[in-house]
Formats: sequence, structure tokens, C-alpha cells
Amino acid sequence: MSEALKKLQVKIGSSADGSFGPNTAKAICNHYTLNPERGAHFLGQLVHESGTFRYTEENLNYSTASILKVFGKYFDSESEAETCARNPQALADRVYGHRYGNMGQGYLWRGRGFLQCTFKENYAMFANDMNLPEVMKDPDLVATDYPMESAIWFFKRNKLWDMCDVTPSSESVKALTKRVNGGYNGLKHRQEETMKIYKWFS
Repeated sequence: MSEALKKLQVKIGSSADGSFGPNTAKAICNHYTLNPERGAHFLGQLVHESGTFRYTEENLNYSTASILKVFGKYFDSESEAETCARNPQALADRVYGHRYGNMGQGYLWRGRGFLQCTFKENYAMFANDMNLPEVMKDPDLVATDYPMESAIWFFKRNKLWDMCDVTPSSESVKALTKRVNGGYNGLKHRQEETMKIYKWFS
């Protein structure tokens, strides 16, 4: 059961059972004024990125092997990677610490929300665009209070909604995935979820 989804369900006036299905999907679309096409594309991406709304914070508890697979370019050797194994703060500070305004504080500005807002500069843009200055004092709010809002902001900020105004298809989901993910990680799952959700709406 997803506590993050239960909180969202309370916000949108849905039954707070912590599980994702047609009624919650429809309530999300109604609350945030999304048509079926936008809703399906948007929620299909979020289902994959958030583990079906279970996760609102980036899991950086990696083994040495996983560190080298995902973040290998930031380490010169296996022994270097070992210093960050099972140490989320050390890993985040190493790979995020000096990028996009983080000033060495990679762990403070790690990924949060249903689409993993990452880096101080992105938090600052979100806080400014949404008039939420408190986020800069307490970035955990993106995980606890604004996981959905930060995802919607990401789509708006990156001009993704126009890509969602088409009937979902394998190709349209692939194109959107490239913009959301930077590649095609989990493409098959994103396509399956998007098409399933769209059937719920129609």
C-alpha cells in the first residue's frame, strides 16, 4: 500500500486506499484538469518513475556493482565506488554535488517527487514558478507535500503537454519517454501502463 498515494487521494477527494486504479486515475485528471490523452500519457510516465506512486524520494542505497553500472563515469576505479556503497549521502554528494548549483550538497538536492526533481537549480525554478519559497528551506516538501505538483510543473516547464495531446500509441509514448527520461529506460512498461490507463478513461 502506498502512503504517498493515500495522501494524494485525500487531496483529490478519492477513496484513500493507497492503491492505484481507474477511480483514482479519473479523480487525478478531474482535480488537475487533464483530458484523457494528457492524463494517460502523464500518469503512464509517473507510474513507471514512482513505482506506482510508492516512491517520492530517490533511492541511492546502491551496491558497488550498481554504482559502477549507473554512475560509472564519476568513478575511476571499483575501490573508489566502494567508498560510496550503501551510503546514499556520500553517493549523492559525489555524483550530484557540483552540478546545477548544488555547491557540494548533492544529498540535500537529491531526487524527490513522483518525477524526481533533482538539483538545487531545478528546486529553485519549481519554488519560484509555484510561489513556494518554503521549498528552498525544506526541500523534503517536494516529497511529502508536492510530489504530484512537481511532476506537473516538470511537464509544463519542459513544454511536454503538447506531446500528450495525441491518442496514446507506442510511438507517442516512446517520444515522450525520451523527453522525460533522456533515453528509453523502462519503455515497454511505460507503453503498457499508458495504454492501460487510456482504456480506463475511454
